[in-house]
Amino acid sequence: MPGRDFYEILGVGREASQEEIKKAYRRLARQYHPDMNPGNKEAEEKFKEIQQAYEVLSDADKRANYDRFGQAAGPGGFQGFGGAGNFGGFGDMGGFGDIFDMFFGSGFSGRQRQRQAGPQRGPDLEVTLELTFEEAAFGVEKKVEVAREEVCRTCSGSGAAPGTQPGTCPNCQGTGQVRQAQATPLGRLETVRTCSRCGGSGRIITVPCHECHGRGQVTRHRTVTVNIPPGVDTGTSVRVTGEGGSGQRGGSPGDLFVNIRVRPHKFFRRDGYDVICEQPLSFVAAALGAEIEVPTLDGQVSLHIPEGTQSGTSFRLKGKGIPRLRGYGRGDQHVVVKVVTPTRLTERQKELLREFEGLGEGGKDKGFFDKVKDAFMG
Repeated sequence: MPGRDFYEILGVGREASQEEIKKAYRRLARQYHPDMNPGNKEAEEKFKEIQQAYEVLSDADKRANYDRFGQAAGPGGFQGFGGAGNFGGFGDMGGFGDIFDMFFGSGFSGRQRQRQAGPQRGPDLEVTLELTFEEAAFGVEKKVEVAREEVCRTCSGSGAAPGTQPGTCPNCQGTGQVRQAQATPLGRLETVRTCSRCGGSGRIITVPCHECHGRGQVTRHRTVTVNIPPGVDTGTSVRVTGEGGSGQRGGSPGDLFVNIRVRPHKFFRRDGYDVICEQPLSFVAAALGAEIEVPTLDGQVSLHIPEGTQSGTSFRLKGKGIPRLRGYGRGDQHVVVKVVTPTRLTERQKELLREFEGLGEGGKDKGFFDKVKDAFMG
């Protein structure tokens, strides 16, 4: 079955000049290049068609035969650049990264290679730090142990044994790049790849350092002091600049991220910047009212319980919560009272409760209430 018309593939008329054909090819090649459409099989096939059409229409003799005989011209017809399987002969040139330079400028991948061979920033590191509830609330200075890559002191990061120097890579002559020329329908194309022998550094180490074994870096355990600000919570990450892994080839070090985990408290729980706690309350104190002591993050404070307080009632202690992270002020503390029903009553206490029930809810006998108070609270 004959394929699509080459002029139609490039979107030009049969009278198109070589310049118009070339412009159309460049435009379509950019659009359908596999590097611009990763994983898109349809674009890949389209790219093959464009290459095949351009090989024919850019050559005066092949174009004349095509105009006269169509795709049946010549033995085997027009198969583009050596058949559809090798993408126009570029299969031997290290993939699409090399032809990408032809369309987008030779500096595109060149700058990538430069970045790979130049100074590289060190990696960021993470550690987890567990804090008490109070430490998280008010902030604390902590020391953490960090295992990180550092410049080898024996070879000063060169990777070569003391008294020796890295040699020039014979494969790339110290440039870190290997050039290769290839004839293409567009002319002679020169491709540049990172040298596989030296990894782009341009150097090879003949006598490796005995401490780092040629890596130029060693793993060391360091103690880092971290200032934890007030108000952190589980999931907060504190960044310590410059305490990550060492950079390579003069690059800056990475950062250390300290991930916070707060241990549960036996009495307090946190809701944003508010603190919530439950306070047991005798039913006598709830009925008659009382002044009680409740714990806060700042110590014991007095709380007034009005008479007739029901179980589950919440009292707010303003400003007794968590300091706001990177902000001003503090949250509040909410004290939820839980009225405790006595389980072991003396006969006298039972007698007074029965007498109380007999008085009814509207009873006004103050002397009786004093008796109840004395019996249950001493």
